[in-house]
Amino acid sequence: MSAPRWHAMRWPWFVLGFLGVLALSLAAYQIPPVQQRLDWRIDIALARVRAALYPGDVLPTPAHGAEERRATPTAASTATPLHATALPTAEPVQLIAPGPSASLPSPAWEKQDWNNCGPATLAMALRMFGWQGDQYSIAETLKPNRRDKNVRWDEMVYYVQSNAGGLRATFRVGGDIQLLKRIIANGLPVIVEKGTDIPDFGWAGHYLLLTAYDDARQTFTAQDSFVAADQAVTYTVLDAYWQNFNRLFILVFPPEDHAKVQALLGPDADEDENRRRALATAQLETQTDARNPYAWWNLGSNLNVFDRYEEAAAAFDQARTLGLPWRMIWYQFGPYRAYYNVGRYQEVIDLADAALRRTPQLEESLIWRGWARFSLGDRLGAVTDFREALAQNPHSTEARAALESIGATP
Repeated sequence: MSAPRWHAMRWPWFVLGFLGVLALSLAAYQIPPVQQRLDWRIDIALARVRAALYPGDVLPTPAHGAEERRATPTAASTATPLHATALPTAEPVQLIAPGPSASLPSPAWEKQDWNNCGPATLAMALRMFGWQGDQYSIAETLKPNRRDKNVRWDEMVYYVQSNAGGLRATFRVGGDIQLLKRIIANGLPVIVEKGTDIPDFGWAGHYLLLTAYDDARQTFTAQDSFVAADQAVTYTVLDAYWQNFNRLFILVFPPEDHAKVQALLGPDADEDENRRRALATAQLETQTDARNPYAWWNLGSNLNVFDRYEEAAAAFDQARTLGLPWRMIWYQFGPYRAYYNVGRYQEVIDLADAALRRTPQLEESLIWRGWARFSLGDRLGAVTDFREALAQNPHSTEARAALESIGATP
């Protein structure tokens, strides 16, 4: 009879011991170095659980009936500018014609922190001009939540303009290999945003800093914050993955190089002209290979800029029908903008729901879902989404402005 009483007495001590270990673990987790080491492992574990609950490697296809709302994209040559802008004036600059190779001094390489390729790549570019910070000083401003999956190109440009000691930055889309070579040959590094395939993870977006090229080997030299310094990437492979992001590039430069940058960009120095040219490229690529979903996605992205939302929505529908990696919506939010502006609010909600089930920290998806809910009369749902977006990124001016615009407090 004594054994059962002993087992009965043992359970309270076991529970107390478990609670004690749990309390110590939670206390240890609050120590920054411990948290830094554990956070990404916890996030990966949770991501695997969510992937098992919501399987699938592609974005969901458009809702039933979306086909009836589609418009046929018209020729890119009919595009009208978002706003009239004269070509920037600049003093004549003597540019160096790209030779068979060119190389810039490689910056001190920096291994990216978790979800931090944007800040790490930008830090390496800035250090080429004497800047003394690192990826963490950039992330503190742009992504205080380490679980934030993306730093947008416009956020990186904003950081340089506001926090980099007078350095300047700009971005354009629709670049090509020859332009990248011309930029490097004239003494400037260039950041590109591209897709990449990671073993046991899948497709993701990634920034690279290009610092050299070699025509004999048909390669660029890239500072890759995920892999290592001075990585060779072929022109062909780079362009294929660069297309995933509308061939977007970022230039960082000292203010005295403003005229040189304008000359390097040529007609693309004017933002409207740059988008018209990128739109024409995307239109041509959908005609050359109608089964390429990235070409259709780029078409929609460029049409959005000119408020051609019906055509943009049609292009995004086609891209999603052909099939795209589900992580596309981590980085590019064109479908939300197009669908919202043609009144397809439920489509915005459904797409955001699919994204947030897999990755709850997507502030942009939360903001767009909030606006769609508000437009359908669900103010409480909108406030909840806007507040959650602000919780994910306390620096989000978009989330704060959204709350203020509907008369809600943060």
